[in-house]
Amino acid sequence: MRKSTLTLVAGLAASGLVLAGCGDDDNGGGSADGGGSGDGAGADVQTIGDVDSGSCDPAEGDAEIPDAEGTGDDETSLTIGVFTGWDENYVVAELAKVALEEQGYTVEFEELEAGPAYTGVADGDIDVIMDAWLPNTHADYVEQFGDDLEDGGCWFDEGFLTIAVNADSPAQSLADLAGEADAYGSRLVGIEPGAGLTNATQNEVIPTYGLEDWEFPTSSSPAMLAELDSAMASGDNIAVTLWHPHWAYAAYDIRDLEDPEGSLGEAERLYSLGRPGFHEEFPNAAQLIRNLYLSNDQLLEIEDLMVVQNNREDNAGAVAQWLDANPDFVANWRAGTLT
Repeated sequence: MRKSTLTLVAGLAASGLVLAGCGDDDNGGGSADGGGSGDGAGADVQTIGDVDSGSCDPAEGDAEIPDAEGTGDDETSLTIGVFTGWDENYVVAELAKVALEEQGYTVEFEELEAGPAYTGVADGDIDVIMDAWLPNTHADYVEQFGDDLEDGGCWFDEGFLTIAVNADSPAQSLADLAGEADAYGSRLVGIEPGAGLTNATQNEVIPTYGLEDWEFPTSSSPAMLAELDSAMASGDNIAVTLWHPHWAYAAYDIRDLEDPEGSLGEAERLYSLGRPGFHEEFPNAAQLIRNLYLSNDQLLEIEDLMVVQNNREDNAGAVAQWLDANPDFVANWRAGTLT
């Protein structure tokens, strides 16, 4: 879900791993031996299919990385899978690239749709992905690949799926939409057909709130954002599928509709997941990635630089600009003290 692409104005086209995962039902979090050893060895590695992915605290198990100035005992070439167009994924991938390359790693990105990226990690062709939305949005991928994806914990716990409208439109709740069909043209604008948000909207929101007669076009996130931009410019009412975090909330005067029936689920965690053997072969990098934590404000600051101010033309430059303004971030990240 959540491809957010935007090149503002013209196209409006258009986020690691430890030696154990976030808590399962038995130990309530951390590694099987207590976690946070920081030595890259000795803790049991769990697969994401074996943990309660809804109970993770960001950077749980953080610790000083074994070799803060080098690569330790790691392999030195690492491939990060990046979901095409997902802005928060570009943010964390670029941050990881900066930190790891400063330590001597070679980092490459493999940019793919979510499904092929999950397949690549499970098959061992990609080392790590850093934007798995759990427990709900990417549940189907966990069902399919969970036994082959090493759980690296989460770096964010404020991900929400939403239906958003222009702030001056009449509906306040999803329960209001059916009665305000004329105001919105009986139209709810979606994103990619295969996205988790699309699935939740089709199978939960629409039947729950009696919107079966509404048009629900699904094409792409860029197309949805282009429609949003056009409607905001012309002063027309619009309802779109959206999510938090997203820079569009700063760029436009929009708000979420209340969801009294809980059709879009609770808060999501954003996880890092490694290929089979990732922790064993990259214990130093795994602890670094595991230590990552971004607040909602920090993530939106970087997305604003990346998307709104730079039109997604220089993602690395936007991240470098943010790091220049936050000079202690990488050192605290390596020390395991971001939270």
